[in-house]
Amino acid sequence: PGDAPTVAVRVTGSASAAPSARPGAQPGRPVEGQPWLNAWDADATQRIRRPSAGAPVPPADPATDLPTQRIPTVAAGAYPGPARPGGSGPARPGGAPGGSRPRLPRRRLLIAGAVVAVLALFYIGDLVLSSGAVPRGVSVAGVQVGGLGTAAAEQRLREEIEPRTTLPVAVTVGEASSEIDPATAGLAVDWTGTLDQAGSQPLNPITRITSFFTRREVGVVTTTDRAALDSALEELAPVVDTVPTEGAVKFEDTKPVAVEPVPGQRLDQPAAAEVLERQWADGATVALPLVELPPTTTAEQVTDAIEKVATPAVAGPVTVIGENGIQASLTPEDIAEALSFRADPGAGLVPEINQEAVTDALTPQLRSTERPGRDATLDFSSGAPVIAPSQDGRGVDYEATLTDLLTVLTESVPRQITAVYADQTAEVTTEEIGELGITGVIGEFQTGGFATDSGQNIKRAAEVIDGMIVQPGETFSLNAATSPRNASNGYVEAGIIDNGQPGRGVGGGVSQVATTLYNAAYFAGMVDVEHKEHSFYISRYPPGREATVFEGSIDLKWRNDGPTGVLIDTTWTPSTLTVRLFGTKRYDVTSETGGRTRPTNPNTVTVPVDKPCNVNAGSPGFTISDVRVLRNLTTGEVRREPRTVQYNPIPIVVCAAG
Repeated sequence: PGDAPTVAVRVTGSASAAPSARPGAQPGRPVEGQPWLNAWDADATQRIRRPSAGAPVPPADPATDLPTQRIPTVAAGAYPGPARPGGSGPARPGGAPGGSRPRLPRRRLLIAGAVVAVLALFYIGDLVLSSGAVPRGVSVAGVQVGGLGTAAAEQRLREEIEPRTTLPVAVTVGEASSEIDPATAGLAVDWTGTLDQAGSQPLNPITRITSFFTRREVGVVTTTDRAALDSALEELAPVVDTVPTEGAVKFEDTKPVAVEPVPGQRLDQPAAAEVLERQWADGATVALPLVELPPTTTAEQVTDAIEKVATPAVAGPVTVIGENGIQASLTPEDIAEALSFRADPGAGLVPEINQEAVTDALTPQLRSTERPGRDATLDFSSGAPVIAPSQDGRGVDYEATLTDLLTVLTESVPRQITAVYADQTAEVTTEEIGELGITGVIGEFQTGGFATDSGQNIKRAAEVIDGMIVQPGETFSLNAATSPRNASNGYVEAGIIDNGQPGRGVGGGVSQVATTLYNAAYFAGMVDVEHKEHSFYISRYPPGREATVFEGSIDLKWRNDGPTGVLIDTTWTPSTLTVRLFGTKRYDVTSETGGRTRPTNPNTVTVPVDKPCNVNAGSPGFTISDVRVLRNLTTGEVRREPRTVQYNPIPIVVCAAG
């Protein structure tokens, strides 16, 4: 209308097709009121040309074109036509209301649908073909079984993995190496469980597609005899486990020397069992985990101990003033022998004086100032017990005398102490021993074969319990009688077995006292309240009839259930220890020890070049039973008390060549 410019529209197609494209439209004429509809025909190819100003409209091609129509154009923003649904303006041709994205052409929709259909067919076909098979990409202990049927997968696993299960498993524990026999350790493959672990066919399409390009390791499922596995791992302890070396101060003659703290290590047995269960059938060396055991002391504490205590302590002698003008002297050598340092978690390095060593050094010098006493004893030399009466004495109370010795050692002057004297009553009086009703020895045992340093501790513990009386109904405890087993009570550092491993500690060797006393009580018919054998058999002890102690955790206890008291008598020599129990004999006791059964072979452990190593030929473990047979001397009644003991094998230790 008016001066509006026109747009020339040429529609390709036959003239007869045009009227049917728009019902009610006439050829060559626009639809009244909606001229834009004549410029759009969904059934024909359109060519819309906007001529430049003043240019003539080209004539229609009678062969291919319909007559050219002139359609008024509309300025932007004023487009005529039907209103948008729910809006204020007209709807745009070929677009969604409100200016939304145009719909995809039908061809694209058809292509997309075809692709989806093909993928669906592929998915269904793949799912059907792989039904009952192990999921793709799965491997077990390095053996590919993905895509195989269950039976075929199990056969392949048996062919590849089963030969490994009969071979020793190489293991490393820190820098040491060893081998573990799967059969002895109770390890076997659960073939069905292993394949079940691989899972069923995944339904997720993405997972199925990625399985063509990925691999998934599931490992074997193991059936385990946990007791056998724990026993096999315990065999590694004597070589693998090391206790922390605490910081300390040693003396070379009278020169203080620092001992730096060093962490220890222990096989993490629960974690090692899990690792071995997962990896033993892989055919590779299995690294077993360790737990580091930190020392409680530091290098700084060692330095402080040397500067503040050790060095001034041996700077000169200490004078001990006795009665009657008698004086004794502690030389720097005496002090160096008696002074030691104990690691304490809260206080660091605590200095201690071995009172026994100091007493031994001072007693000969002060003996003339004392009147010795003695305990009442029994003399059986004539066959019948004869009481040797007790006698009170007077002498140096060394515990009171040495109370301030550490303070004196760290001061420059004066370096002297005064001896404290006291009356010394007999520990076993004539009256006490007469009331015991003792008629003779009711139990006796002897052991030997100990080292020199262990012998000192054995002697000290034997001295402590010598002469002790266990009253009727009373329970004797070796730990209670001899603790604390530290330097101040006369004990020295010696060999110990800590958690199944050899080591060193103050008081080492007291287990020999435990074994000797246990056997004396065994044959005396005392009630066994508590005792524990060593983890590894020690050849100088009777198998299945021995005991160990560890202060604070492992004790030897027995009870006197008789009507009369029992006296403990000990005799120590540099090579033997004898324990006798005196009392009234009620039982005739014998021991029936069975043969060694269920032998277990030792593992071989190789210690690296730069680590301390003691070659050991090893020995098998075994199980043994012992029966204590007690015949009541009054009634003739016989009682049997069986006990079964299992000893771990001692591993073969090989030192790696340099």
